[in-house]
Amino acid sequence: MVQILSPQGVWHDHPDYPIQLSADQLRQALERLVIARRLDLEGTNLQRHGELSLWPPLRGQEATQAGAIMAVGPHDQVFPSYREQALAHWMGVTLPEILATWRGSAICPWDTVATRCSAYPVMIGSNPLHAVGYAMGIQRDGMVGRSVSCDDPATCDDPASCEDAAVMLFHGDGAMSEGDVNESYVFAASNHAPIVFCCVNNQYAISEPTTLIARGPLFRRVAGFGIRAVQVDGNDVVAMAAVLRDAMRRARAGEGPSFIEAWTYRMGAHTTTDDPTRYRSREEEAHWATLDPISRLQTHLLDAGLIDQDWLTDLDRRADDFGAEVRGAIAKIPEPDLVTELGRVYVDPTPENLRQQKELADWLALGEEEVADR
Repeated sequence: MVQILSPQGVWHDHPDYPIQLSADQLRQALERLVIARRLDLEGTNLQRHGELSLWPPLRGQEATQAGAIMAVGPHDQVFPSYREQALAHWMGVTLPEILATWRGSAICPWDTVATRCSAYPVMIGSNPLHAVGYAMGIQRDGMVGRSVSCDDPATCDDPASCEDAAVMLFHGDGAMSEGDVNESYVFAASNHAPIVFCCVNNQYAISEPTTLIARGPLFRRVAGFGIRAVQVDGNDVVAMAAVLRDAMRRARAGEGPSFIEAWTYRMGAHTTTDDPTRYRSREEEAHWATLDPISRLQTHLLDAGLIDQDWLTDLDRRADDFGAEVRGAIAKIPEPDLVTELGRVYVDPTPENLRQQKELADWLALGEEEVADR
């Protein structure tokens, strides 16, 4: 397993994944970790208050997303799972757009081209084939291997010169039990597609442990498809950035797909309809709390003298301001219009789709009449 920043906050250079991050980049990474956690807290609270229909918590997995944004280039496309809320926001998706999905007000209200962030796949394992198809399109458009890609997309002085593109796809460990996901590996390997699969192994596929569906490491399974596969400490934001940068650089250069197994832990529930106390112990949760991605980076920065308590106090203030912004975003979301949204399932509605839309409209109208009669 690739690890650069230990749980105690000690930095150990990795021979295969060298990375240099400035003090500003490390401070920004810590801020992103804290903001991601605050977004999750506010989203969970909004659901508990009845403002959202559902919310998939990301607490504990912040480093996978904060590391990923440090590896995304100016022409790359990101295919998130439904848990990459923070990454979507950093890609340019607004807070009202993120929350609208979980309020039921829209299927995908953001511009997936402008943000380079595709729609959430609520159906488990439905997005890898889409992502591979997109990557094959990039390949056929000649957008791979044309120029030297950025080693550091976050600090590139001339993003326009980085013409190459690749796809970064996220799915969970449970998705690897889906046939579509395994088919996507076949297509990616066969076509040498410019895609990086980032499997966030948070130890549970809903309520079942990963060990039930995989008797060995997930990255070794994918290596059997002929795909370069690496396991990385998913709670180490520096290691995530280093490994994903390397994988995306290889993809843009035409060196084919990679698979990254991010070894992390979902500290919260699978979704707000789940009760994790029914299938895991407090001792297990306490163990993973000692591996927390925020505390290890914060410890490193404090020990290195790159931040102090005043800086952390100001970060708390910024997190509070962001939390207020998340709560305020609810007022900018329209009430769900299920009939209209059902009509947007297909570009060209099918007869069955139109029939369902009319049936729903009639049912809702009948309910309104009954309320009026009373």
